Amino acid sequence: MASEHVIEEKKQGQALVTKGKQQNTKKLFIESYGCQMNMNDSEIVASILANEGYNTTNLLEEADLVLVNTCSIREKAEQTIRKRLQKYNRVKKKQNKNMKIGVLGCMAERLKTKFLDEEKMLDLVVGPDAYRDLPNLVKEVNAGKEAINVLLSKEETYADVSPVRLNSNGVSAFVTITRGCDNMCTFCVVPFTRGRERSRDPQSIIKETLDLWNNGYKEITLLGQNADSYLWYGGGLKKDFEKASEIAQATAVNFAKLLEMVAIAVPKMRIRFATSNPHDMEIEVLHTIAKYDNICKYIHLPFQSGSDNMLKAMNRQHTRAEYIELIDNIRNIIPDCAISHDIISGFCGETEADHKDTLSLMEYVKYDYGFMFAYSERPGTLAGKKMEDDVPLETKKRRLQEIVDLQRKHSHFRTKEFVGKTMEILIEGNSKKSDKHWKGRNTQNTMAIFAKTGNEKVGDFVQVKINECTSATLLGEII
Repeated sequence: MASEHVIEEKKQGQALVTKGKQQNTKKLFIESYGCQMNMNDSEIVASILANEGYNTTNLLEEADLVLVNTCSIREKAEQTIRKRLQKYNRVKKKQNKNMKIGVLGCMAERLKTKFLDEEKMLDLVVGPDAYRDLPNLVKEVNAGKEAINVLLSKEETYADVSPVRLNSNGVSAFVTITRGCDNMCTFCVVPFTRGRERSRDPQSIIKETLDLWNNGYKEITLLGQNADSYLWYGGGLKKDFEKASEIAQATAVNFAKLLEMVAIAVPKMRIRFATSNPHDMEIEVLHTIAKYDNICKYIHLPFQSGSDNMLKAMNRQHTRAEYIELIDNIRNIIPDCAISHDIISGFCGETEADHKDTLSLMEYVKYDYGFMFAYSERPGTLAGKKMEDDVPLETKKRRLQEIVDLQRKHSHFRTKEFVGKTMEILIEGNSKKSDKHWKGRNTQNTMAIFAKTGNEKVGDFVQVKINECTSATLLGEII
């Protein structure tokens, strides 16, 4: 963090912000798509390349190296990335023939050499565990060669890299704690693109968190494809834990313990985490959240479907009843906890009865908000290989709309619960609609908008009385 600089320039009438080292002369343009993990990975890439003479730029036309960090979780994401590659190449052809273009992340790992052989728009393909090799790969590209590295690691490979905070508001930051996933949900490409679960040394997590606090950050999100599965016993894959020594097993740090360690290390910093798998969330985690005021009262808890038939087809490793039991425990242990979800509509073999089970589970929980998608088959997944995508597109769309409409109703129900209450809000910046108003979130992760008084600034915690709301936003005033 200490080596990071923000450099403001004027170019073609625009404010240009670059990040990196003052002496660097080469320009890196990097875009990220998909999950929060991808956003954090891009910050790691920017840090690695800063040591190779690259500062980031927000002007595509001037970039020496253009990288897009990709997502393969849904077909639409891949379509978006292909369109971006086409744009990069148009700019390269017309304005900057020396520009080099690369793809990072999950889509890079999934398609591997096909990107180089078929797309003919790339110089560089780098998987999510190969970013340390970027200096060598960039040298190969600059020597006129195509370069690719999509090897997966058995260790958390970036623990000692201090990320360059890209597009940061200076208030909130991501801290990766674990990578990969062992759960093998049949619809998901993550185990194939990011590999098996492996966790990061808790002391390196605490060090990064303290560095962020000392640099003025007030909130972190601990990241993992499955954060609750975090387990540090000295390194290696989680699946090999039982082979470790008795001492390693006895002194292992699970997610609940990690949460407590971070909460104690930075008692005034807000702590969030994402994402959780119901199968892996232990009740100990809930008690830890309840114990520490600086751990936010919010859990993202994907359930994907309310039907046992669908959960089994998805290999979700839990039943509807077990999920409801977990929800009940959350409500009992953390009464003011907000809960959000992921839902897939129209998975293979989904019947109208299965869909109604999803709606009924939504009615039971009344989620604060959620992320809802129609199923799209992903090549390489177990569902893609062995299951028929047999729900008609129009049926998927109709069911998805019913889910969205119900969630909108529940979101409004939840935001109305805040009206009349006074709560602590962390100021993140100006409201999108008015520079006379602030925006910020409460501990439940709900956005609030409120008028400025002139006595507060970005990064301050303020007490806001909520006077009214929409389905997604709280409207109030500082008191």
